[in-house]
Amino acid sequence: MRDVALGALAVPPSTVRLLAGALVLVGLIGAGCTTSDAEVTTTLAPIGCADVIDGEVEWKGSDFRVTATVRSADTGWDRYADAWEVRAPDGTVLGTRVLAHPHVDEQPFTRSLDGVMIPEFVESVEIAARDSVVGFCGSTLTRSVPTR
Repeated sequence: MRDVALGALAVPPSTVRLLAGALVLVGLIGAGCTTSDAEVTTTLAPIGCADVIDGEVEWKGSDFRVTATVRSADTGWDRYADAWEVRAPDGTVLGTRVLAHPHVDEQPFTRSLDGVMIPEFVESVEIAARDSVVGFCGSTLTRSVPTR
């Protein structure tokens, strides 16, 4: 096979195949895996991130209560899940539950957030947890918004 012209460089075909394979691998790693059904979507993410493994959205008469179960690699004050967010499908943050301390001996743990205002047109929300070191990178959970 002949070398492939890459800009001003002539690159051997074996190098082109190696680079293409690396790009595919990076794309697969970055994409993660997704499973879904009618109500729940879970996206898997790298180890060490805070993962939302369960959640619920409840109508409370004038607003919503969102509950999240989070599993994280808490080691103490140096690294812990320090918050989780409720997001509309367009990424708008509808509510944030700040977690005031590590949960090293309580894994996974469940916390609720009252008073979440979800607009009428929003049919589902995503719940995402934040690790104090690496930020938002873990598994998220999508839940349908119950009828009002």
